[in-house]
Amino acid sequence: MLDKTKPRIGLQLAVLPILLTFIVLGIQLFVFDTFTPHVPLIMGIGIAALVGRWNGTSWKDMEEGMLHVVSVGLPAIGILILVGMLTGVWIASGTVPTLIYFGLELISPQLFLAAAALMCAVVSVSLGTSWGTVGTVGLALMGIGAGFDIPVYWTAGAVVSGAFFGDKVSPLSDTTNLAPAVTGVDLFDHIRNLVPTTLPAMLIAVVIYLVAGFSLVGDESASLARIASINTGLTDQFMLSWWTVLPVALVIGLAVMRMPAMPVLFTGVLLGGLAALVFQGESIKNLFVYAFSGYEIATGVTEIDGLLNRGGIQSMTWVITLLLIALSFGGILESTGSMRAILDAVVKRIRNFGSLQTSAIGSSMVTNVVAGDPYLSIALTGRMFGPAYRGMGYSMLNLSRATEEGGTLVSPLVPWNAGGAVVITSLGLGVYSGSPIDLLYIPLAFACWLSPLIGILYAWTGWFSPLASDEEKRLWKAQGEEVMKFDSWGDESVRFNRDIYRVN
Repeated sequence: MLDKTKPRIGLQLAVLPILLTFIVLGIQLFVFDTFTPHVPLIMGIGIAALVGRWNGTSWKDMEEGMLHVVSVGLPAIGILILVGMLTGVWIASGTVPTLIYFGLELISPQLFLAAAALMCAVVSVSLGTSWGTVGTVGLALMGIGAGFDIPVYWTAGAVVSGAFFGDKVSPLSDTTNLAPAVTGVDLFDHIRNLVPTTLPAMLIAVVIYLVAGFSLVGDESASLARIASINTGLTDQFMLSWWTVLPVALVIGLAVMRMPAMPVLFTGVLLGGLAALVFQGESIKNLFVYAFSGYEIATGVTEIDGLLNRGGIQSMTWVITLLLIALSFGGILESTGSMRAILDAVVKRIRNFGSLQTSAIGSSMVTNVVAGDPYLSIALTGRMFGPAYRGMGYSMLNLSRATEEGGTLVSPLVPWNAGGAVVITSLGLGVYSGSPIDLLYIPLAFACWLSPLIGILYAWTGWFSPLASDEEKRLWKAQGEEVMKFDSWGDESVRFNRDIYRVN
């Protein structure tokens, strides 16, 4: 399963750079009391490079490995840049303030968390990007939650649940397209196979948010006074009407027409700029500033200033640099054979389909944590586990679902992962500025971690775990896919056989 043209690496040596990197990350977080994983990850790259050279991997191969994985992540960087521009311009246009205003007026405080999760789910399915949803509608919902005096981590948990649920099942999402592409299954078959795990997880999450909403909203009169203060400040600073929501409606319409994410987001920037010129009287010069540096306002209302002073390309530089470093770390681990050696060791211990599916989900999760990138977690796991699924005679739809559950949905729960960094930055959580309590959004993003657990339950019970059809097996043969031999499988006596053959 390893590339025979490159030096093999032992498991202990493969784990060493990962272990040492996590020790440095722990020192940075628990000893120095600061969460900036950039330098520890760079040190991890250096450690991995030393291990690679010791094992016989050339620097050229490691450099090419890093550049290759970084190039895979470039579209994500493009989306981050556009999300930063969109946030700054949509605040200036009055779009985000209008969403906050009408949200405070129309949504019941008790129903807010459930409504926030559902709203983000609908928008994310339409846009095909969780990051874009978090940076626009998610930001507005954070403002509404602040008006209802709901803790920010509860609102963030609901936003993340909805946004990444929508990303997982949207045919426009890059990760939703990547998983079936890596595993060789049809896109819409893949989406249909996601429903048995994703939908129950989201329904459970919504029920929890409903119960939490009634328990979290306290003194009604205090909430009403807070809402009145925020809405007065918004109406004093912006011209608010349903017209200023037009950029959101048009962007969702373009996404429904299946336009690619980046052109849709860029169109949103242009529409937001036009709305700022027409409705808010902004100058073109100011719009360029907002798109690059972010929006700035001083209303005297703390909640408004804290929410609306954000956006711009510069606001995403922290995330972009982290993503580049994390991708490089993942790339050098892949080029030295470390990631594949670890996954190969996992595959050896498979005993039945339950352990196979659990291992695939877990490996995708671990890659998310180690490499900091959902794309690598999907691609690497999908490539590595394919022969085992074919050897057991199970449909590759099981593997494509496993990579999404451990990749797409776990990404926002890892603070140094690209997804987690986007959530923390876009929603204005104070994790990087001394408020680690905001990390409570992680356990409160119920839909994101319930879905993998439901998937593991199905694997061990055999529910919603399809065997390969005759047509799928014929396709494996036509494409000469690799298949792993097992001496036996389906019970505890199964023994792993390292032989791999191609279907012919």
